[in-house]
Amino acid sequence: MDCFAGECWLDWWANSATNLAGIAVSAVIASTSDGWDAHAYLVNPDDRKTFAFLYGLDPLFMLRFQDGSTIPVTATLTDDRLTLTEQAESL
Repeated sequence: MDCFAGECWLDWWANSATNLAGIAVSAVIASTSDGWDAHAYLVNPDDRKTFAFLYGLDPLFMLRFQDGSTIPVTATLTDDRLTLTEQAESL
């Protein structure tokens, strides 16, 4: 994958069986010499409170693509932009 741009979801799992939220994001992921660079924006600004609450508990989310594939990521919020960093599988 050289570049991906599209809608994904940040899923926050309380445990391996309970997904508390799937927050829609518009993501851009690009290959780099060190791996990849990913940024996203919330699709619905009304999800900001939900995101902030879950982010405060643990910034680890599962980035879910439209085909159902997932990547564990840590989200870092700066203003309205999220930076996503791939993490080792934790679930």
